[in-house]
Amino acid sequence: MHGNGRGNGFSDMTLSEIIDRVRFWRNADRLGPDIPLTHWRLHFKSTMRALCSEKFRHFGAGAEFRPGAYAVVCSKISIGANVVVRPGTFLFADPREGGGEITIEDGVLLGSGIHFYTINHEFSDTGRPIIEQGHRDAHASNSIVIGRGSWIGAGAILLPGVTLGENAVVGAGTVVTKPVPPRVVFAGNPGRVIRTL
Repeated sequence: MHGNGRGNGFSDMTLSEIIDRVRFWRNADRLGPDIPLTHWRLHFKSTMRALCSEKFRHFGAGAEFRPGAYAVVCSKISIGANVVVRPGTFLFADPREGGGEITIEDGVLLGSGIHFYTINHEFSDTGRPIIEQGHRDAHASNSIVIGRGSWIGAGAILLPGVTLGENAVVGAGTVVTKPVPPRVVFAGNPGRVIRTL
C-alpha cells in the first residue's frame, strides 16, 4: 500500500484472479481490445487470418477483422469473402440457444463504427431496474443478414431481425429497424428508402 491507502493495481491482484482472467481470455467466444491475449494477433495479417478462421463460424477469403473491432459470440458470426470489419465496429450475436446470428455475405463494404445487435434488453417490469430484467426471449428471427455487395456507411446501427438485400446502400449514421430491399439507398433515423438504384 502506498501512503494514500490505495494499491498500485498489480499488488492488489491475486494469483487466482490473474489465472482466471487469462483462462477467460483464452476461451472467450469473442474478439476485441478487451481480450488482449488474442487482440495483438489482429495487427498481423497471418495471425489475424488464423485467429479469425478459428473463432468465426465462417471467415471468407480476403476478409479482414481489424484491431479495434469487437465481435461477441464469434461462433454465431459469418463474415464473407473480401469483407473488412473496421475499427469501432461491434458485432453482437445472441449467446443463447436459438438466438440470433449475424451473416455478412461476400463483397460487403463496411464503414467504421457500425453496430450489429441481435438481442434486446427486457424492460416490461417497471418495478425493477432494467439491468435486473435480462434480455428478451431468444429467437432465430432476430438474426441479421447482410446481402452480397451491400454498403453500410460509418456509424450505422442494425437492430435484431434486419436483412439487407443485395447491393443495398445504408447511409452513415442510419438506424436500421426493418428489412431493406435490394438495390436501394436506405438512410435516416429511423431509416427509410430514399432512392432506388
